[in-house]
Amino acid sequence: MTYKLNIIVGSTRPGRVGPIFAKWFADFTRQHGKFEPVLVDIAEFNLPLFDEPKHPRLGQYENAHTKRWSQTIAAGDAFVFVTPEYNYFIPAPLVNAITYLSSEWNYKPAGFLSYGGVSGGVRAVESAKPLLNTVKMVPIPEGVPVPGYPQFLVDGEFKANELVTNGATTMLDELHRWAGALKALRPDVEAAAA
Repeated sequence: MTYKLNIIVGSTRPGRVGPIFAKWFADFTRQHGKFEPVLVDIAEFNLPLFDEPKHPRLGQYENAHTKRWSQTIAAGDAFVFVTPEYNYFIPAPLVNAITYLSSEWNYKPAGFLSYGGVSGGVRAVESAKPLLNTVKMVPIPEGVPVPGYPQFLVDGEFKANELVTNGATTMLDELHRWAGALKALRPDVEAAAA
């Protein structure tokens, strides 16, 4: 069975490079063959600071942007967050986007392709895991950190090395295992979406 993998661009900053990494990862995922990759750029949803009057766990959304975001996330079986590290943390727009929803995230695995300076964004990834746990996601330990990321950008494209591609393969294999195992925990969510 082919699962949908939502590859979420976590930065909305002008001049960001997240879409370059996300495109590379979508192409890599397609070649890997176990997932149908879906690029999701939170910048395209124009989510203001969380503005729903009711708690997300109720699923009673009033705003068109939230309803569209909800449908996109509910359709995913697994997630890869493509994120830079800002002050040892994930970007505020990504925190906001995760906070908008509740049940749409439940019982789905998540991995990270992170990028930054010396740490490759791993501190940001660790900062995100408690938030993902709170919305009942399963953040896996395998990830793809890209330290000193500018050296891998050539003519607007990401030129991954063997370490990155090996990490991406391992992460996708693990995400696929978890996506299959967790799907059994989501029958009520799947039935509601049908």
